[in-house]
Amino acid sequence: MELNMKNLFSRVIVSAFLLGAMNMTVANDLADFQSKKFKIAHVRYLSQGDFPEQYLNGVKKQSKLLGLKLDVYDARQDAALQRNQLEQVIMKGYDGIILQHGFTDSLKDLAEVAVENGIKVVAFDVNAEHPSIPQINQDDHEIARLSLLQAIKDNGESWKAAYVYVPGIPPLDRRDEVFTEFKKTYPNIQEIARFGTMNNPIPNQVADQAAAVFRANPDITVAFSPYDEFAKGIKIAVEEAGLSRKIKIYSADISNSDIQTMREPNSAWVATVATNPSIMGEVSVRALAKLLKGDNVDNQITIPPVLITQDMLNKNNIKNIDELIENVTEFRSSNVLLEDWMKSNN
Repeated sequence: MELNMKNLFSRVIVSAFLLGAMNMTVANDLADFQSKKFKIAHVRYLSQGDFPEQYLNGVKKQSKLLGLKLDVYDARQDAALQRNQLEQVIMKGYDGIILQHGFTDSLKDLAEVAVENGIKVVAFDVNAEHPSIPQINQDDHEIARLSLLQAIKDNGESWKAAYVYVPGIPPLDRRDEVFTEFKKTYPNIQEIARFGTMNNPIPNQVADQAAAVFRANPDITVAFSPYDEFAKGIKIAVEEAGLSRKIKIYSADISNSDIQTMREPNSAWVATVATNPSIMGEVSVRALAKLLKGDNVDNQITIPPVLITQDMLNKNNIKNIDELIENVTEFRSSNVLLEDWMKSNN
């Protein structure tokens, strides 16, 4: 018995030593990474609305935790300006680049130049068409599918829809693929009008377009607006036309202002599907950090979304994103690409 106790005690001591050594190795890995003082640039096309702001907050938070020097370049929905900014970033010799939204044709050749010059690049919701550039995406197909299925649940399988869409933006293009298949599956659902713009201010511009559409098509009962800035514009037009009890809005993305708007009395905005934008920003930085460290990253990183209904918000008295996170586990945090060596500061 005495021998067994000694063996047990020795094993405990060895285990504790090994655990301490592992923790020290993890801490040393992070310290070694931070000591390199990597400089990264966040080049973003889309800045209007709460989603890109929350995404940026996630980028800033994770960059700070990993000791990355971050500079933000804001193109404000100007493709030519974003291209010019990417050129500047490459010439300034940053170690890494995060591309956020934009148009493939505007960016792919310069993204390739960046990679050829040893700069690590990741892309969020824009396809840079390069095998060495990981694509960080929301599951846009699932976003559209869940939103449209809720529309079916609420309105049946026969209705006439207004559809807000701007082609050439990857997340919207992926959502459009689902809507195209959806109309084949449910032939009694008719797309009566298609419109949309990315010109500032997006909600007001969309509202002007929608007002004309609703005047010309009084039989529309559903608006599919798979971007929350579009949904805000639709809601403005619906209210001004006195159609809040007739037309229902189904959207994508979520923010504090979206939650407040959905919960207004008689709000036409009844459902949206979203991921936590801050988490998307954090995951984008983690992907870039892994590349800077020399680790491999899958070419496609996809984060699943959650359906959020007006009824859910009202029943749980959810007034903002913080309260949504408390009530919906998937919004709280994500371990996607969160490596052990990153955790001592998280």
